[in-house]
Amino acid sequence: MPPQWIDVAKADDVRDLVHRAVQTLAEGGLIAAPTETVYGVAAMATNAAAVAKMAEAKHRAESAPFALAVKSAEDAEDYAPQWSPLARRLARRCWPGPVTLVVEANQPEGLTSQLPPEVAKYLWPKGTLGLRVPANKVLQDVMRMLAGPIALTSANVSGQPDAITAQECVDALGDAIDLVLDDGPAHYGQASSVVDVSGDRFTILREGVVGKQTLERLSRMLVVFVCTGNTCRSPLAEGLMRRKLAESLGVRDDEVESRGVIVTSAGLAASSGSRASQQTAELLKECGISADQHTAQQLSDHLVRQADLLITMTRGHQQSILDVWPEAAPRVKLLDAEHGDIADPIGGSIDVYRHCADQIKRGLDQHAEAILSEIPSP
Repeated sequence: MPPQWIDVAKADDVRDLVHRAVQTLAEGGLIAAPTETVYGVAAMATNAAAVAKMAEAKHRAESAPFALAVKSAEDAEDYAPQWSPLARRLARRCWPGPVTLVVEANQPEGLTSQLPPEVAKYLWPKGTLGLRVPANKVLQDVMRMLAGPIALTSANVSGQPDAITAQECVDALGDAIDLVLDDGPAHYGQASSVVDVSGDRFTILREGVVGKQTLERLSRMLVVFVCTGNTCRSPLAEGLMRRKLAESLGVRDDEVESRGVIVTSAGLAASSGSRASQQTAELLKECGISADQHTAQQLSDHLVRQADLLITMTRGHQQSILDVWPEAAPRVKLLDAEHGDIADPIGGSIDVYRHCADQIKRGLDQHAEAILSEIPSP
């Protein structure tokens, strides 16, 4: 029987087609749907027969695994709870999006242990699991309505060109598909990048939409110091931390980023573009650090999501971040937890600023140690 065909653009109510797709998957059927890269074919990962049917339709060798598609980076961590900080960083920055992350699958604490044993040979035959969070809105809506993850692969016969349109899915897989969601040509028309993450390093197994240089940039640790206006305390902390890391790594300040760490700062109430205060610039200059390139920036959703560490000057700053971005809690730290808040020196003399700088230096040590522990050897 030919597959049911739904033209997403002509649907009266997208919720209806989402429910039909969910029902098809729940009943053990296969759906063809767009991702942001190419069209994919999907089955419920909790249904071994459906996954086997998908492998048969593709003439897929068991040594070529399907990806496990989940709703979010947070959901992915349930399936790979022991993944590394680097894997977590790439997931947070790349998803939803055109990157498949390959991590260790055999983790007893992970939810893979609750999937049918028969699906292991299709999803992790070699002991590693490819995780994906597709960015296409229709497919995301379908996945949000499902009780579990889906097995996902390109909607073509193995070895043949990827399907870029819904019609190409049907031409390739025919009656094996139960439902087709036609959402126009796939956005990129190119496969996802497949990235193996082992410990603190990554290897590109298939270069797709996201290239090596972009992945290298996304893999760097991002440390953000946060104060109020981003003109006094946080620029001081930024400059001093960059210097401390440079000295520990045996490189120049401007080479710290190439070693895997980006250090910046932001303010909760910053006037974007403002320069560092005169006193801050003077104190940094005494250390041989230039503040000429500093311009204040507001702490934003994007910056919070990207950051590996958000280091605040006071408990008030810390709480303000958590009030808006509670999901960032594991990444928000007080600069000097032992001695408490670092008071704002704005309007004070150079001696007041110097006392502030001394407090900041005292708080940097433990954070620098944690950051250095995550930097891979050259």
